[in-house]
Amino acid sequence: MKNLFLLLLVITFQSCQSQTKEPKTMNSNSKKTEAQWKAELTPEQYEVLRNKGTERAFTGEYWDHFEKGKYVCAACGNDLFTSDTKFDSHCGWPSFDKSIKGSVVYKQDLSYGMVRTEVLCAKCDGHLGHIFDDGPKETTGQRYCMNSVSIKFVPETK
Repeated sequence: MKNLFLLLLVITFQSCQSQTKEPKTMNSNSKKTEAQWKAELTPEQYEVLRNKGTERAFTGEYWDHFEKGKYVCAACGNDLFTSDTKFDSHCGWPSFDKSIKGSVVYKQDLSYGMVRTEVLCAKCDGHLGHIFDDGPKETTGQRYCMNSVSIKFVPETK
């Protein structure tokens, strides 16, 4: 009986909380609403960056791209990776062994019955991809597996 009462109390509390929420924004770092993000991003960018989608392997613009420069967040322009940290992992997505210090944050991702570490832009909380421990052992051993649509390449100026 006591457990039933506690369950009803929790359900009531949660339903009351959901009715008093502020207008929804996608994350804690960004002040933009979902409507603002939808207006600024392409449908593909919105699906990946805001809804945590994934582009199909070997279809993105940067999976096989190796020019000198840097990669920034497609949503907010935050510097994320330099071209000297990019490597060919043969996985079909852009892969890096190191991010620019302080540029990304990490969150446990339990979706699809897996335990992974999600990589988010530290400035706007946009979903970039995931990080794995199967990168080059001679460097960090990490593989930042990013979606091309979540990043933009800025060529090195000479």
